[in-house]
Amino acid sequence: MDFTNHPGWLVGYIIATVVVLVVVALVVPILLLAHKIGGQAQRINAGLEGAVVNTAGLKGLNTTIAYATAIVAGLNRGRKKLGG
Repeated sequence: MDFTNHPGWLVGYIIATVVVLVVVALVVPILLLAHKIGGQAQRINAGLEGAVVNTAGLKGLNTTIAYATAIVAGLNRGRKKLGG
């Protein structure tokens, strides 16, 4: 196409190229940031899964508290019977 006879086309192509370059310049950092966040999310999830394993023993804490309460109550009753 001969742009000397149609300068509007040349301006249109230049504007379109600039717009595409601006969009690419804005989208690429967003995609890189999203990729970085995805990697961090995987590490966070792995840490949380480790916390689930490390705190699994706390499920029995209510049972332990109930036993300890019963033992302390029994010790208090024994102490009172002995006059203490």
